[in-house]
Amino acid sequence: MVAIVDYGVGNLFSLKSSFAAIGVDVKITADPEVLKNADGIVLPGVGAFEDAAKKLRNSGLDKVLTQLAAEGKHILGICLGMQLLFEKSYEYGEHKGLGLIKGSVKPIKDVIPSELKIPHIGWNGLIYKKKSPLFSYINDGDCVYFVHSFYATDCENSVIAVSEYGAELTAAVQNKNVFGCQFHPEKSGKVGLNILKAFAEMKENEI
Repeated sequence: MVAIVDYGVGNLFSLKSSFAAIGVDVKITADPEVLKNADGIVLPGVGAFEDAAKKLRNSGLDKVLTQLAAEGKHILGICLGMQLLFEKSYEYGEHKGLGLIKGSVKPIKDVIPSELKIPHIGWNGLIYKKKSPLFSYINDGDCVYFVHSFYATDCENSVIAVSEYGAELTAAVQNKNVFGCQFHPEKSGKVGLNILKAFAEMKENEI
């Protein structure tokens, strides 16, 4: 069973539908016991970093996720959920993240050509940087769907894929059993479903 963290921020039901489409049992929950017993945990997120981080802290789920990650539970952050995995974000100020992956989140406007639109919205190919079990069923160059104005940086050791949008932007990361996708697998067709399938099939402590 895969648990989707319900903390008031995120596209929960499209994620649930995507897992259902590949035959994976899924629960939307904020219950620490359900998260503890899940085979994997997905942290979604849409909106502002500061608001989402506060919701995690106020619910106590920040400590739950940190502890479960330390115990080897597989965790997948998606879009803002990926950004929350990092140490901090500079999205309209400086805000503390979960610290499960070293690095920070910064505006893409600082690194892409000024003529490109922000947010970055659309399909881009993945450029592999490292081998990862998250990519077991997809290929280098496969396209996925992005919607974002900020990107993860200072995280070279954890980057497993980038995308090109006037500059190389972090597309996916991994730190042992903790994974992140800046793109939306649940909006990325068959490629996205295959990423979710690979995550759901990971066994605890196999990485």
